[in-house]
Order: sequence, then C-alpha cells, then structure tokens
Amino acid sequence: MSREPLPEVHVPRKFPRPRLRSTAAVFTTMTALAATSLVTGPSVAEPFSAAPCTLQRTDAHHSEGLDTWNAAYPRPARSLDAVMVFLSFPDSVPRTTPAELTADHFPATSDFFQHASYGRFELRPHPLRQWIRMPRPSTSYAIQRDWNAAHRSAYLRDALAAADGQVDFSRYDIVYFVADPDAPGVDSDATKVVNLDTPLRADGTDIRRVVTVFEQHPPDRLVLAHETGHVFDLPDLYHRPMDGKGDWDTYVGDWDLMGSQFGLAPDLFAWHKWKLGWLESRQVACVQGAGPTRLTLEPLGAGPGVPVAGAAGAPAFGLGRGTKLAVVRTGVDSALAFEARGPVGNDAAVCRQGVLVYRVHSGAASGGGPVQVIDAHPRTEACWENSVYPALADAPVGLGESFTVPGEGVRVEVEGRTTSGAWTVKISAGG
Repeated sequence: MSREPLPEVHVPRKFPRPRLRSTAAVFTTMTALAATSLVTGPSVAEPFSAAPCTLQRTDAHHSEGLDTWNAAYPRPARSLDAVMVFLSFPDSVPRTTPAELTADHFPATSDFFQHASYGRFELRPHPLRQWIRMPRPSTSYAIQRDWNAAHRSAYLRDALAAADGQVDFSRYDIVYFVADPDAPGVDSDATKVVNLDTPLRADGTDIRRVVTVFEQHPPDRLVLAHETGHVFDLPDLYHRPMDGKGDWDTYVGDWDLMGSQFGLAPDLFAWHKWKLGWLESRQVACVQGAGPTRLTLEPLGAGPGVPVAGAAGAPAFGLGRGTKLAVVRTGVDSALAFEARGPVGNDAAVCRQGVLVYRVHSGAASGGGPVQVIDAHPRTEACWENSVYPALADAPVGLGESFTVPGEGVRVEVEGRTTSGAWTVKISAGG
C-alpha cells in the first residue's frame, strides 16, 4: 500500500493578463530613493548568528523547519546515484529510445543541482540502455494525476519485479521509473514522487519512494528536477485550487523550482539551500532587534562554477562565499527571508532583479503555502508574455527602493551595489 500525502502535479502555463493590478492589493509602504550608483567595498556581511532564526522541523509533510534533517530522505550534501528504468507495455511499441528519453532529462537535471548547490552536490544518472517489458497493458494501471492507490501499488510492484533481474537496486539512492510516453494508458499529468508507508524491497534494500515519470517526449522543462526535489524533502510551493481551475502560482510565482518548473527564476530559495546543507551558517544573517542593521547580500545564484549571465547581468566574479540569506524571526514557526536575485546561474532569465522577500512557515504542509513571496510592487505586473504569474514577477525590492512588509513592521532598504555585484541593504526589524 502506498501513500502520497499531497499530490505532486504539473503546473500549467498561464495566459497573458493585463499589466495593471487592482488597488485593493495588499497594503505596502514603498518609497523610491534617489541612489542608483554602485557602492565600492568588499562583499562581506557583518557577523551574525543564524541559530536564533532556525525554525524547528514539525510533523508537517515536507516541513520547512531546518533545525534537524529528516533521516527518511537522502540529503544531497554528497554525490547521489540515480537509476533510470525504462518501462514498455504489451499494448504499445515504443517510438523513442531510452537514450532519447535520458537526454530529455540529463544533463539538464544534474546541471540544475550543480549550479543550485554551488558544486556541493552531484546527481549521477545511471540509465539503462534497453526497455523492460511490463507484464500488463498500460491501460490496466489506470494511470492518472490523482492515482488510485491500488492501481499505483500494482504498477510499482510489477515494475520492480520486471526490473529486478537487470538492476541491482542496492547500488542506487534514487529510482526513476520512466514509462513509454506513447503507450495509450500513460498520462503525463501523473508524473510524481510516490511515498511508501511500507517500503518495497529488492536486493536487500528498502525503497521508500520512487519517482514515476510519465512525461511526453520532449517533457516539461525541469520537471525531473522538481520531482527530485521532493526526494530531498522539499515541499510543493504552488497553490492547487480546490476545483483545479484558476492560478496555481499565487504563492511564489517564478521564484523557486518547487513552485513551477517553468519559472523564469527557478533557482531554489536560499532557505531551501540552507535546509539542504548548501549554505553554511555563516552565510545566513539572523537580524534581531529594532535595527537598523546593514549587511551585504550576494546574488543567490553566484558561486564557484556557476555560469554568469550576459553583459546585462550583474557581475558575479569573486562571489559565492558571503552572506546569501537574511532572516527575521516573526514567530515560533515563522520567519521573513531576504535574498538577492539576479540573472546568474539558474536565474539567467529572471524578469526583475533585486532583494526578494518571502514568508516561511515550518508548520505548513507541502501545498499549503509553506513559503509565500511578498510583492514589493503589488499594483503592477511584469513579463506577462512568459512569466508563470506576472503579478509576482516584479516582486523584488529594486535598487534605491524601500519596502515595509505588511503586518510585520519590518522594513528593508536597498541602498546600493558593490563593485562585485552584491547588494547592500538595511533591515529594520522594528518598523
């Protein structure tokens, strides 16, 4: 029997919408400042202790608490090996090859994690070269987005039994079952991670979760990276409407892969990088007291081995070891996070750069809004042609702007840039 606490599904593209937004948007205080010049000086923040801002992990599914690691999940702080098993069915002759389907996802998936982790994590794929035949027709498994548990269990049992003679599962940290995309019973909306109450067992190894891939050829962009994020205990950040209609991206828009694999700036939030072990405590500044507190934030995507955007992007050379995240604790299980986003690494196509502000709730479950981006420009939109949610595409606080977080009395001012491309900011936690 298998269990998936919250369905993990694809995020559809959005239709263009008008640029202007209603004046009934959330109240903010934002003042444009005159300063637009670069500020010289090193990209080094004042020393802060991150410990007071570390939220505790709760029982919520994929909790955003990071005081401890959930040992039920592999932590991507080292190299991990993933096997790709390609499944065909008696009712269909594959029109693609395993090599073609591998190329759909790799090296793009590995590259994403290499850049996001600043080279600290390597995802090593091990694709089979041949199809493995399932014992039953594809239509017999009733594959769909909200999959019936009995049919899903039958699919996993059959797939494991069919592959066991050709795969030593004890050698791998992650299992991808990739179905023939042209089989008549395959539904591309059913791609997801399946969490198992009772693990499957093969080659002396317990398999507690499996990524079931039913993507078309070619697939959704970065879809496998999104699903692999769940394997590392990251939550869904999109909002799923009760009737399945309406916007799915109202929580975080383009700003994290776990919100949408189609996002213009899909790099993982600094909070997630902290959780996964890719940021050191010294790279997180816990802002306490009424302030004001001045610090320097490096662009989130900048780091060793991370590609720099074109000439229009902020310079990133020499960056990567300074402060990436500032946090203001707002409650027992809540905090405000501040990070600098620009056209670097995974965020090369970002719509607007600046200091992004978002709320984190460690008690909120996956799909229930554990992270919510706060819009510093609530009356405007941007990049409506290709943003998944233009209302949040211009959310960051830009150079020379100040912004007071609604309901919190926390104010951030973006004062300038260093010669290396970092952002100098002032945060006042007392209003």
